[in-house]
Amino acid sequence: MFKLTNRQQRRSLWVLLVGILLLVVLLIPTTSWVKSSTKEKAAQHNSQLSPLIMIPGSSATKHSLLKVEVYNSGKITYTGKIRRGDTEPIIVVAFENNHDGYSNIKKQAKMFNEAFEQLVQTYKFNNFKAFGHSNGGLIWTVWLEKYYDEADGAKIKTLMTLGTPYNFSESSVSNKTQMLSDLIADRERIPSSLTVLSVMGTKTYNSDGLVPEGSVEAGKYIYQKVVKHYTTMTVTGNDAQHSDLPQNQQIVSLIKEYILNQNGNRPGSKNRSNRQNQLSSN
Repeated sequence: MFKLTNRQQRRSLWVLLVGILLLVVLLIPTTSWVKSSTKEKAAQHNSQLSPLIMIPGSSATKHSLLKVEVYNSGKITYTGKIRRGDTEPIIVVAFENNHDGYSNIKKQAKMFNEAFEQLVQTYKFNNFKAFGHSNGGLIWTVWLEKYYDEADGAKIKTLMTLGTPYNFSESSVSNKTQMLSDLIADRERIPSSLTVLSVMGTKTYNSDGLVPEGSVEAGKYIYQKVVKHYTTMTVTGNDAQHSDLPQNQQIVSLIKEYILNQNGNRPGSKNRSNRQNQLSSN
């Protein structure tokens, strides 16, 4: 029978001890990472924070305001802060690269995703609401179809788009742009639990002065019958021009009623139907 010499036995023992030591060294950071990851997931799961994330701007509000600037280099800066105790802060995301065009909107959606992941990591919120004016609504839509993953722990509850040109300058869906065709093709990736409110302004009978009414209405071909609730509203009267819409007091009221301090009502309820009639009767 083969027997190890004393030297071989000592060498084997030394190799075993070194192996055990290496295993312990490797396990320490792994264990620490698991504990840290578990702690972060628990903090996110138990978070009471439910921010409203806006692209690209906001109006004055009693809620605390955090402004996020995303640069072409990938740098992300923050201005302002989330006030302690404010469970519905407003986060405004703006881009250095804010040009129009489908290719640019896709770039902005990718840059926004990087900012969004950083926001979730920093503030640990598990749900949020979204608002997008003009191209901001397009960025949200592209982001939902290409980047959104509820498994990451942050669930989108409501999306309000305002004067969003889903078909750019085309007034009829008979002339679909490449962007609209792509958004319709990938619509099944949009979360079915989402509530979407599409608001348009009418300076004239068929436009807010910049975006054709038909282009805004094209959003129904993307969201309708995919999301849980899809509602359209029209704002008329003063400040219904495209660039004035974010400051329109009717819009501010809609944000308060449909997004902030949500009380469980949903589009289509009696109270909200009355609100829709009021907004369209000016």
